[in-house]
Amino acid sequence: MKKIYANGVDEYKFFADLDKRNGETNKKVTQIVTEIIDDVKQNGDKAVLAYTEKFDGKLPKYYEVPREVINDALTEADSDFTDALLNSIENIRVFHEKQKSQSFVDTKDNGVILGQRVRGLERVGLYVPGGTAAYPSSVLMNAVPAKIAGVKEIIMVTPPLKDGTPNKDILVAAALCGVDRVFLSGGAQAIAALAYGTEEIPKVDKIVGPGNIYVATAKKLLYGTVDIDMVAGPSEILVLSDGSADPKYIAADLMSQAEHDVLASAILVTTDEESADKAMQELEIQLKKLSRAEIIRKSLEDYGAIIVCKDKSQAVEMANRFAPEHIEILFENPLEYVGQIDNAGSMFLGNYSPEPLGDYYAGPNHVLPTSGTARFFSPLGVNSFEKRQSFIYYTEDALFAAKKDIVTVAEREGLTAHANAIKVRFED
Repeated sequence: MKKIYANGVDEYKFFADLDKRNGETNKKVTQIVTEIIDDVKQNGDKAVLAYTEKFDGKLPKYYEVPREVINDALTEADSDFTDALLNSIENIRVFHEKQKSQSFVDTKDNGVILGQRVRGLERVGLYVPGGTAAYPSSVLMNAVPAKIAGVKEIIMVTPPLKDGTPNKDILVAAALCGVDRVFLSGGAQAIAALAYGTEEIPKVDKIVGPGNIYVATAKKLLYGTVDIDMVAGPSEILVLSDGSADPKYIAADLMSQAEHDVLASAILVTTDEESADKAMQELEIQLKKLSRAEIIRKSLEDYGAIIVCKDKSQAVEMANRFAPEHIEILFENPLEYVGQIDNAGSMFLGNYSPEPLGDYYAGPNHVLPTSGTARFFSPLGVNSFEKRQSFIYYTEDALFAAKKDIVTVAEREGLTAHANAIKVRFED
């Protein structure tokens, strides 16, 4: 990992270089993804299956996974695994239940009734990576809040394994979360199928879930035809340290995100250079024991950094500038800094709140804004699956009392038909 001494120039050049990752990659695949989307729009399942055979090597054993296959996966699953998922589901459920929006009615003395109706979306598509990068935890984080919001139907798409069968761990998670239908399809073609609908795959109102650059680009291009959760970039972690944390913890936590992808970014922002150097020594020791060491090493070399700051105030400013997906605050009194971190997807406070706790178990959602978008985006939650409608009821007397103001503004805007719709109701 490169070491940068914060001087107001070098660290911001590093951040600017990180910002280029997504744009440069997207340009290379946009044309391919556009062609796939157009083909699926025109040819439906025929195109989806053709791309599945092309990219996955063979057609899946079945297009839609039969319900009995899903149930069998749950029945045959290891009990420790299912128990762990059930415990996670309960934590996710309890946390997200508190996010539910409320419908309301406001009645006024003059007979006016105003209100808001909140309901879940009709149908949501859930994309789940398959094969060696299968993440049943993503099923939980997307499906549980959708169910709480009142989504009526969840359609899951996931790539088949090389033998044409579904990943059983994903099926177990789908069964436990109440996913309604599962189709074996991945990549941009699956996103297009969800957005437009095919003969077999239903059209959805929103698509959520992580995927590779082709999936992310398809979601971005189809936004507007369908809603999406967010355009996710490579995973990120920023660790704030003042030298009080064990260097072993720092090293382990940086690598926990670097192992996702060679484009992932792991950054240590510290006020204590000595402990940072010890953490780097720990990286080498722990890397030898990890299965994805090659990916971790590449990620840290290309997009990792140690940024040495003069004090905690400068370190916090640095964190807010980067707006990381995950931030760990390994300061001596981490709770004191919660109100100072304005831009981050999720905060992890203290030595015993490592980032994987949020990925798998604690309850807050792990679908988080990346690439600096935590400045204006929020984590996935129940309100991501809600739809709000307002309603208005006015009596004749109440509208007459408002008539002059409405007509004045409408005519000032030059919208005489708007004004007329009010005035016509009170003509003799």
